[in-house]
Amino acid sequence: MSADLDRTPRSLLVSERSSFQDERNRVSSQVEQHHLNYKVSVLLPECGSAPPHLDSVLKSFSSFYLIRNLPVYELLDNDFLQSAVYQGSVYGLSYRTRIDEDNCVALTPKGRLTLSLDKDSFEMLGVEGKASRFNHRAKSRFIVSVDLTDSCMAPGGRGYQRLLTGLRSRLQLKTDFLLSHHPGGGASLQALLSRYDWSEHTPETTHHTLTHLSCPALLTSDLLSCDPHSVLEWLGAVDAQVSRENSSSSFLSSLVCPEPMTTVGRALSVSVCGLLLPQDIHRLIQQIRCYLEQPHLESWASLTVHGFVDSPVSWGTNEHGVLRGGDTFYSLLMFHDHTYYLHLATGSHDTCPP
Repeated sequence: MSADLDRTPRSLLVSERSSFQDERNRVSSQVEQHHLNYKVSVLLPECGSAPPHLDSVLKSFSSFYLIRNLPVYELLDNDFLQSAVYQGSVYGLSYRTRIDEDNCVALTPKGRLTLSLDKDSFEMLGVEGKASRFNHRAKSRFIVSVDLTDSCMAPGGRGYQRLLTGLRSRLQLKTDFLLSHHPGGGASLQALLSRYDWSEHTPETTHHTLTHLSCPALLTSDLLSCDPHSVLEWLGAVDAQVSRENSSSSFLSSLVCPEPMTTVGRALSVSVCGLLLPQDIHRLIQQIRCYLEQPHLESWASLTVHGFVDSPVSWGTNEHGVLRGGDTFYSLLMFHDHTYYLHLATGSHDTCPP
């Protein structure tokens, strides 16, 4: 057995407490910087079913597309650049590729194309890049990151032609690719979609009503007595429907609800999975805030957003890597008085969240 298997992987957790009414709060900027999201989970204590306006937001998340066997050089197509990349926010990610073993591709807003390549592919591509920060073997992985909106990457320019030639003639990289665009949607992607086998997907929503739920006594925004790691662990267990009873006969779970605790008669757990856009998450947060303004027995709610484990980037253009773990998520605890706790978490192969 490897000597480091018995060590818990290093993780980073950044926490802040503020108010939505504070002009300096960072919630909007953090949501916008976490581009590639695959799951959002919401927990509403003392709620049996989602209120109509909240349910409407959950059901209106933007659809996305899966393009099969897409040549990566098509992301440099002039029509695609003009109709999508230059006109709005494009979100794209290679599908079912593993960041520690395969070549991975991401396209993020403001036209940033990121390629995470193994050594042979990087040398074959023949463009400028840098060694990955998270090589667990000496320089076995390299990162190529280009701004497609930069003047040197304009179609016909030297930088553009060099990358296009490398992807079309030398590396010839192809991948299944998830793609979404805001605000143009499918119309702005139609020219690209028409040339390949593709399918449209709507994010999948699931609801679970929980009864007699033991939960931290978060009746106010004073969480100083609660350990953030314990609260996040509890939220994850609730979302995954893992038992938190810690009975003497159970060998599967030793999780318990952090103290101080209380019991709510019912709670609603909702999750949405897919390629989720930050704009939709913004709308969901605003609707949860409206929900909290109404009188409730419990005056808090939680929202947790997970990024793709195998995305080449995490927050903004920061490099993301996986050897063990691969966490990249943020969790927002919101209260009726407009205060919140924001927790940003990454795994051992990530830089500190901004």
